[in-house]
Order: sequence, then C-alpha cells, then structure tokens
Amino acid sequence: MSTFLRYWIPVCAYAGLIFYLSSQPHPEDDLPSFVLSFSDKVLHGVEYAALGGLCYRALCRGTNESWGNMALPLAVFFTSLYGVSDEVHQSFVPFRDSSWLDWVADTIGAAVGAAVMSCLDSLWPVSSASIIRNKR
Repeated sequence: MSTFLRYWIPVCAYAGLIFYLSSQPHPEDDLPSFVLSFSDKVLHGVEYAALGGLCYRALCRGTNESWGNMALPLAVFFTSLYGVSDEVHQSFVPFRDSSWLDWVADTIGAAVGAAVMSCLDSLWPVSSASIIRNKR
C-alpha cells in the first residue's frame, strides 16, 4: 500500500464515522451512558482532536515536504473546514441542530489534537529515510 493511502485512509474513515454519527437523529441512543455526562462542547472537542491529530499525521507523513512543513496550521484548517461542513450537514438532519459554538469547539479540538501530535512527533520523529523507503 502506498504511503499516501496508509496515512490518509484513517483520516477518511474517521471523517466518515463523524458523518455517520452526525446523520443520526438521536445519537445519544447509540452512545454509552457515561458519555452523556459530558458537555456537548467537550464531546465535539474530543471528536475533532482525534481528527486533527490524524490530519496532522497524514500531512507530515503522507504528503510532500512543503505540505509537511505546514502540517500544523493545515491540519487545523482542514479539520475546522470539515467541522463547518458537519454543522451544515446536521442542519438537514431531523431532530438535530447546527451551532457555530459547536464549530468553535471542533476547531479548538482540532488545534489541540494537531498540537499534541506535533509534540509527539518531535519526541519520536520518524526518520525521513524510513519514510522514503516506505514510499517505494
């Protein structure tokens, strides 16, 4: 499998999971009860922190060097943009509503997730030689 696909398939799969959950008119029916004890904004932040981290990882390792150098702001931007599309999507789902505050929580979560991945990447960097070897 190519390096590009190895890093971008998890991003697409997780974005698909978010889309699926956003399509549910009563998502609380499918979630464990302890999750409902958290604020809606916290759940949005955690959900999008994971997507932001996956995007950062994909931009660093599954693209070229110029995209990789801008991975942190690009991961936050792309994840935030997906958050906007998710809020628009939810506005069409029965019994769901759309909120700009949810988008703000999505964006903050994206920034936290991408920043955490960036810190982890600096602690345990993957050598460029191993990335190049894996691209072949």
